Amino acid sequence: MGAAPVESLPSATTPSSQASLPRLAPAVWTMWGVVVAFGLVALFWSHHVDVPMRDPHGKMFAKKLLGAVWFFAILAVVDLVIRWWRAGRTRTAARDVVRRRLAPTRLALVASALLAYHLVYLFYRNLKNWVAFQTPHDDWMLRFDRDLFGGHSPAVLLHDLLGTDVAAHPLAFFYRIFTYVCTLAVVGCLAFLSDLRRAHVMVIAGMWTWILGTASYYLVPTLGPVFSAPQEFAGLTHTSVTTMVLGNIRDRQLFLAHPDDPRAFVGISAFASLHVGFTTTVLLVMIYLRKRLLAWLVGLYLIPVVIATIYFGWHFTLDLVGGVAIAVLSVWIAHLTVYRRLGRSRVHQ
Repeated sequence: MGAAPVESLPSATTPSSQASLPRLAPAVWTMWGVVVAFGLVALFWSHHVDVPMRDPHGKMFAKKLLGAVWFFAILAVVDLVIRWWRAGRTRTAARDVVRRRLAPTRLALVASALLAYHLVYLFYRNLKNWVAFQTPHDDWMLRFDRDLFGGHSPAVLLHDLLGTDVAAHPLAFFYRIFTYVCTLAVVGCLAFLSDLRRAHVMVIAGMWTWILGTASYYLVPTLGPVFSAPQEFAGLTHTSVTTMVLGNIRDRQLFLAHPDDPRAFVGISAFASLHVGFTTTVLLVMIYLRKRLLAWLVGLYLIPVVIATIYFGWHFTLDLVGGVAIAVLSVWIAHLTVYRRLGRSRVHQ
């Protein structure tokens, strides 16, 4: 039996997916309108608190964007090889796959999406930094958690259930790889999905997760149990998360004492949990795209993330609920931005 022609593949090598690119234009303009609006909010608040926007050591924007571009390049090569292999492994198939997948218009849209996403992340991290000036409401959150769990701290209950030594290391691992999961979800969709409209649902949903998360930080400013009730976590074995906690404490103290110090950059804010929020966003997008295996994998990853957020004291119980709510709203907004209607559209593989 002969190899399937390139045109028969359910991929971006098909004319239908190429024709979808012009229909993406309104979503791209809307996406950039959101970026500009969020940037103006960040600039206004920067002026209000009299602290400039920062990208310390390029970690919040420059290096992250460059890393995402390189990662996309690697995944794009993998995508090309897979599509060429499925198309019959001929020279003609190779030329056709390269011509369509690396079309200038497509690459420009990918570059636009990556830039927009990382700008939103930069604005988010700076606004999160300035939450340090707000009065935290941890006392109320601590009381709520204890009332919810019959007078007990949920973190201490987890310590009693799982122990404070062996379980800490795998939980720390799952918590720490969150950044890579975010990057893989956004860049992977742009590299592998045939229809860039579907990929933009992930990109825009991710952007809105950071934006709505920022709003929640200012709505209910909190530090998190590990910072407001550190005695509950003193018995945990030392892990990479412990190092993160100590670093965050030093950063917050430095920022509050010397906000003009370019090294001062705070990463503490509890409500809502964006570890839970963004991971749930990825899960919902995978379900939305009907990627069943990926949805199962992300769902399995979400379980230790939820446990770790409480176990290490990064978040209160309500923070997890807030994160899920943000994810649901973000995916809904992303769908409306791309398709301009509530109904589901046909999914291209």
